[in-house]
Amino acid sequence: MSKASSKELGTDPIGKLLVKQAVPASIGILVMSLNILVDTIFVGNWIGSIAIAAINVVLPVSFFIAALGMAIGIGGSSIISRALGAENRPKALKVFGNQITLTLLLTSIFVIGGLYFIDTIIPSFGGKGEIFEPAKIYYKIVLYGVPFLALSMLGNNVIRAEGKPKFAMVAMIIPSLGNLIFDYLFINVLDYGMEGAAWATSGSYICCFVYIVWFFLSKNSELKINFSHFGLNKSIVSEIASLGGVTLARQAVVSVTYLFLNNILFDLGGASSVTVYAIIGRMLMFALFPVLGITQGFLPIAGYNYGAKKYQRVRESINTAIKYAMILGFMIFILIMIFPEEIASIFTKDGDEALSKAPGAMRWVFAATPIVVIQLIGSAYFQAIGNAIPALLLTLTRQGFFFIPLILILPKFYGELGVWISFPIADVLSTIVTGYFLNREIKATIKKPEIAKV
Repeated sequence: MSKASSKELGTDPIGKLLVKQAVPASIGILVMSLNILVDTIFVGNWIGSIAIAAINVVLPVSFFIAALGMAIGIGGSSIISRALGAENRPKALKVFGNQITLTLLLTSIFVIGGLYFIDTIIPSFGGKGEIFEPAKIYYKIVLYGVPFLALSMLGNNVIRAEGKPKFAMVAMIIPSLGNLIFDYLFINVLDYGMEGAAWATSGSYICCFVYIVWFFLSKNSELKINFSHFGLNKSIVSEIASLGGVTLARQAVVSVTYLFLNNILFDLGGASSVTVYAIIGRMLMFALFPVLGITQGFLPIAGYNYGAKKYQRVRESINTAIKYAMILGFMIFILIMIFPEEIASIFTKDGDEALSKAPGAMRWVFAATPIVVIQLIGSAYFQAIGNAIPALLLTLTRQGFFFIPLILILPKFYGELGVWISFPIADVLSTIVTGYFLNREIKATIKKPEIAKV
């Protein structure tokens, strides 16, 4: 694995650089998504379709806590990218140390609270009836591994901020492969059921954490911190919080969305409808991996060049990222429209009712995929340049401002169909809003002096 310098983010051609950054990120997300996908297939076939619904109930809670690490990682990494671009290495080191301290403190508090209120949280997120017991088993064990996942998410974003996408890719692959191996061992061989699925997940998080620690202790990392960097600095914490709050708000809204959807779907169609949403949720993670990879690859490029005041390269990175992502989004759209039945049938053998509902729902959910990439990249851009308020508002636009109100209103008139048509409507509306603000920002940026050529 070649040793890269963060300075390449400001010198390599944008198209080549985006591919270089996005391909490893996409591969990492692909493997991680395949892990979630295959994990769901294993659980559905070896334990049962109710187990899929149970995991779907737990995910928003565990992922919200883990998202603390992701939020701190992305928020701090935006600062690190700009600091490295401005050749301010002491600030980059202090930010990294503060990221670690914040992640340890916050995840520990939330895990303790999550375990204490377990019997209230699970039913609130749709873990009712026959779903409750398997969800509770899975929840308790997975929460022990969540702090390791949070620290891994933090480290992964910092690795990418250093311009080391291949190492970040490996960090995403390790827990994915580990989870699949552990799944086979604990569920299929040892027949531990839901407990086996949970320990497989937590074990994979720990494997990833070990690799992340190795990277930062090795010669591959430019960021060599010491104990003095762990002391919290008020201005740095404030900047991390303002930018990381964007990611945390996004995950908070996702968790609230799960809460509403699981309960609405359970009331409309029972456990089978919750299972349908679980299957579609896994497909959203899996099918959009190349688009999410481009978004991840775009972040350090935009942040570094903005910090270096190379505005022409910033504008070029936006245009290139949107173009590549829209092409990939259209390809994903075509595949989903043609093969929804075949995709749904992979997940479970005993969920006939869920299998009959899934294809139609899947087509609706993915209907606006070709254009939603503008919303993803647009909101990511404002985060990359450290403009927290627009980043926060645009991040909340799709699910917070449009999607949640839609799923509360449309099912009253259209039943379960109202849930599924809310997805593309929210996508279209949020894309229009994001496109407007992104275009306005690009025009404002063009007026700035082109320092990159000086």
